[in-house]
Amino acid sequence: MSPEVGPPRVGLGCAQLGNLYTAMSDETALACVETAWDAGVRYFDTAPHYGLGLSERRLGAALRGRPRDAFTVSTKVGRLLERNLHPTGRDTEGFEVPDDLVRRWDFSAAGITASVAGSQERLGLDRIDILLAHDPDLRPATHAQFLAEGAPALEALRAVGRVGAVGVGTNSAEAAYEYVTSADLDVVMIAGRFNLLDHSALDGLLDECARRGISVVNVGAFASGVLANPTPSAASHFRYELASPEVLARVSAIAGVCAAFGTTLPRVALAFAASHPAVASVTLGASRPEHVRRNVQLAASPQPPAGVWGALAEAGLLDAEVVERLRLGSPG
Repeated sequence: MSPEVGPPRVGLGCAQLGNLYTAMSDETALACVETAWDAGVRYFDTAPHYGLGLSERRLGAALRGRPRDAFTVSTKVGRLLERNLHPTGRDTEGFEVPDDLVRRWDFSAAGITASVAGSQERLGLDRIDILLAHDPDLRPATHAQFLAEGAPALEALRAVGRVGAVGVGTNSAEAAYEYVTSADLDVVMIAGRFNLLDHSALDGLLDECARRGISVVNVGAFASGVLANPTPSAASHFRYELASPEVLARVSAIAGVCAAFGTTLPRVALAFAASHPAVASVTLGASRPEHVRRNVQLAASPQPPAGVWGALAEAGLLDAEVVERLRLGSPG
């Protein structure tokens, strides 16, 4: 395993640069990256999946001319981009882009090598700092192919220096645990499974990563958006869908406790997301430069008052065992 492969503490997630849900201009995409850079962010995460390569192209253009050793980029493999022989006009997987390309699941050694070459071309980079298998657990066939072919292929690319570090990105804490105990990984990106509303990554994964020296990139600190503002709105999302009335009521109650302690829901959400020692980066997406600036300022602001954690537990809004395990509110 390579030493010191973990990315910096705050990262910019670049799915929005691929026109996630809604289109943004090239100028806005550039401004998001420049704002992050000016705020001190040096870790950027992207993937071919994000806008059928648009996110990688925009990120590469924004980083062009920056000192190569001054930043860390992660991208992903598993969805190989190929020419679409039957385009309908628009992508059908959540990105506002033309469907001139199509994704093909492929975790074979040949597929991974081809994917890396495509990503390097789009990014304009001579090397990939962190290469992650993207959602191999979503299908039984890709899960099996990743374990049999994909993981050894990643390790081989690392061995010859094509990539700096290797790992997996997934929404499933259970699948991630299987991968870290079956392959020689450096990094795990876990999405939506370690935040104020979902602690499932605590059930083995994070402690195992800490034991093995595997860096964790925590994505989804705001639980798809419902934790992103001081008070949630009816339009807030949770797990990529509109939040239910039950979730909104719970989050509103959490926000009330935060306000009583002179802090805010997003600040407490970020503090929680970074609270496990295995977490090397809390990586946040943003669709506007002002959102990037706000996120970085939130992450850099003082820690929430220690008493907020006990108050949340006492109100039944945060598991008391979780508070104790993470030593939230404890000195040091």
